[in-house]
Amino acid sequence: MTPIDRTEFITACHTTFTLASSPEVAEAWALESACAGMTVGGLTHHVLAQVRHAVGFLSEPPAAEAPIPLLEHYAQAAWVEAAPEDEANTSIRDEADVAAAIGPQAVLSNAEPLLPRLPDVLGAPRDPDTAHIPWQGWSLATDDFLVTRAMELVVHSDDLAASVGLPTPQFPDGLVAHVVDLLAGVAMRRHGQVAVVRALSRPQRAPASISAF
Repeated sequence: MTPIDRTEFITACHTTFTLASSPEVAEAWALESACAGMTVGGLTHHVLAQVRHAVGFLSEPPAAEAPIPLLEHYAQAAWVEAAPEDEANTSIRDEADVAAAIGPQAVLSNAEPLLPRLPDVLGAPRDPDTAHIPWQGWSLATDDFLVTRAMELVVHSDDLAASVGLPTPQFPDGLVAHVVDLLAGVAMRRHGQVAVVRALSRPQRAPASISAF
């Protein structure tokens, strides 16, 4: 696919922030979200953390190590195929819930100043053009890194909207095309090409699920 459009990525960050700023989210902050075991506040903190990661990681000098392919990133990440009750997933939920304990206004106030920084950070040249993922210990091409953050924004914005009874926001078509391509690639790796093709074209023969995660 073509490189991810940086302007569309910035739009996605603003779209997610607008959803996170809704009064419905603040009112439901301590309730369980559509992501079982995670509060609405924890989910909000987690999805807004993607803005922090984009600004923070791309403000750091790139590592000298060669990047790994995008799908290999998900093949190696422990949480992808871990069960919901496994530590790889419970730790993500628990850390987000703890971080959200400062309350909705504080979480939003921590994220909002990062939004105006996105154009400069995303527009700065990088050599090599990579981003290091510290919790994984490897690097991705910058475009691939932004696709991973876009996936988090799109998928978890849907989770957040469903959690509080709001419509899922619309994201730029080009950005969503990258997210769908990623999800399809992970799903095909996990379930096989026949399952994915059938799910998209022959529902009468499709498996019950081809979920990427």
